[in-house]
Amino acid sequence: MRKRKGLIAACLLVVLVGAAMYFSNLTNRAKKAEQSSIEDVQQAAANVLPELSAWIVDWQWKQGIEDLSIIKGELTSLQLFAAYFDYKDSLYFTDKFQQALPEIMKIYKKNEQMQLYLTVVNDQFKENGESVQKDSSLITRLVETEKSRKKHVDELIAAVDQFGLNGIEIDYERVEEEDWERMLLFYSELHTRLQKSGKSLRIILEPRAPIEQLKLPEGPEYVMMAYNLYGSHSEPGPKADEAFIEQLAARMEVLPGSPYMAFSVGGFDWHEDGKVEALTEERAGLLLKQTGSKAQRDQASGCMFFEYTDAEANNMKHTVWYADEVTLSRWINIAKDNGISKAAIWRLGEIEMESLTSLKLYMQ
Repeated sequence: MRKRKGLIAACLLVVLVGAAMYFSNLTNRAKKAEQSSIEDVQQAAANVLPELSAWIVDWQWKQGIEDLSIIKGELTSLQLFAAYFDYKDSLYFTDKFQQALPEIMKIYKKNEQMQLYLTVVNDQFKENGESVQKDSSLITRLVETEKSRKKHVDELIAAVDQFGLNGIEIDYERVEEEDWERMLLFYSELHTRLQKSGKSLRIILEPRAPIEQLKLPEGPEYVMMAYNLYGSHSEPGPKADEAFIEQLAARMEVLPGSPYMAFSVGGFDWHEDGKVEALTEERAGLLLKQTGSKAQRDQASGCMFFEYTDAEANNMKHTVWYADEVTLSRWINIAKDNGISKAAIWRLGEIEMESLTSLKLYMQ
């Protein structure tokens, strides 16, 4: 009887040891597969040469050109954020853009490897002078029918030809769910027309865009906005953090081609009364010095943040978050480690020299 019990115990021991070895092998294989997957993503990113693009805006073009003069040799493209709409749904350009374009073209002629795009945004100036930003109803009207799309495409082609640019960038935000099917038709039709004249199309996508459900056309270059995690719409916090960038990079695997990830420099000043003010990096640094505050670095995002009290406004409390050169470098490298080696910078103008130098080093 004892021998029989001993034999059973021995058999159970063999089974348990075998099971332990089996599950250990499974765990090791899973870990190796996970590590291999990470290495594959990193190797894929390494095989794609890094690219850097940036925007310059019409309302701060002089400061933008100052930054451009420093970083122009590293840019593969420059986007001129300058095309809006009037109350008749036609393209509208500000006087500042008309002043800026000749100066930008002078730089471009010396750096023809840098492609120039006209960025068109769905902001509209009403007849009474008021402006509506990110107008969803405007998008609906522009892409509603084949006739309306053709009219819009014709106007875009005429503009890019008039200004002698290399292509169009579409930055239409807050697209209604029911408009996406017609937006895809618009993208395809515009891309086909641009191709015929040797020009290119870039398409900006918001994190909210349902890219997993969209069959985006092959050919255009896609740019995912990796910012607005916190901002004028929220409580104080960073424009992006590590988890946000990693999640976007994973989602971007469904995008055609080799997409860009866009990062936003500068930050925001949240006033105690609810007002939120956008800040350039230079302005944020100046506020830090003027107020004698002590900035801290947030570990999750790499952003700097500090608080101050405005004695001239009834001691109103302020909270400031902004990105510096360390933040920017970290964000870009997180994206690269997750397979995205093309970076776009929103926007030129009052970027600190350390950040510009960091961007130059990324391209070397």
